[in-house]
Amino acid sequence: MALTPSPLQGSLHRYSSHLVAFEYALDITNSSSPTGVHTLLFVAGLSDGLYTVPFTIPLARSLPPNWRFVQPLLSSSYAGWGTSSLDKDVQELVQCINYILTLRPKGKIVMIGHSTGCQDIMHYLLSPLGKTETPRPHLAGGILQAGVSDRESMVMLLPEELYKSSVRLAQSYLSEGRAEDVLPMAATGVFMNVPISARRWLALASPPPAHDGEDDYFSSDLSYDRLKDTFGRIGSTGTHIQILFGEKDQYVPRSVDKKRLVEKWERVIRGGGGIVDKESGIVIGANHNLDNASEEVIQNLIRRVIGFLSRIEETT
Repeated sequence: MALTPSPLQGSLHRYSSHLVAFEYALDITNSSSPTGVHTLLFVAGLSDGLYTVPFTIPLARSLPPNWRFVQPLLSSSYAGWGTSSLDKDVQELVQCINYILTLRPKGKIVMIGHSTGCQDIMHYLLSPLGKTETPRPHLAGGILQAGVSDRESMVMLLPEELYKSSVRLAQSYLSEGRAEDVLPMAATGVFMNVPISARRWLALASPPPAHDGEDDYFSSDLSYDRLKDTFGRIGSTGTHIQILFGEKDQYVPRSVDKKRLVEKWERVIRGGGGIVDKESGIVIGANHNLDNASEEVIQNLIRRVIGFLSRIEETT
């Protein structure tokens, strides 16, 4: 479905001194039963902001009455991602969740990530705590919608020599102590048309041989040992996982068998004692963000998300 200009009713929450989150339709501060109200927290992808992902509006309207749909703006929203990081995203998501928990302390939190929002979920669950960081609030569930490899997308979309030369330039910036300096637009091929620091470029490009970019969670060629150190540790967090991967995701190379890739991730999660939802898997007919998708495709995704939330209530 395509987005058209229209007003949206809801509540705007300031969860830190300079960041806000929008809650669709209902004011949680006026909830008659704050202890029985749960939150579906939507984390968008690169260049996205409030309600730029088409399926979010019908999803928000379809939630059960005891669930609220909240989308935070992060420093990385819109064009900010080029000079931000997953670490900073996680810090801000912790702030947002802590704010929500002050309003309904017994409510459950499920995070649904779209695209790079999926990397945020993985990083939230798995990255080490900072020296002064307290334990992060528990996520009852995590939904990975369109968790694709930025590295494989870049290799697919950029001319080969441009990819290699941009990596060499970014690495030279790092060796000179200029990690936070923005690369010339000519060097990045105007990738998504935003300023990008050398550090973030390497995090996304995750060059060989190590492929150790911070954002590189979902590449199809990652070793089993590497996956055990990411997907395999999800079980220890107690967070239930649902994977929703578009059959027609245009940012995945044609050489990648999407069904086999998702099944591999699911096996590694289960092998580490984690719980994968029974409706995890391929979303037939869906591209990356379901823009221009049929109503049947959108409702399939929504039905699976609603079912996951229901099972979260019953089992966590």
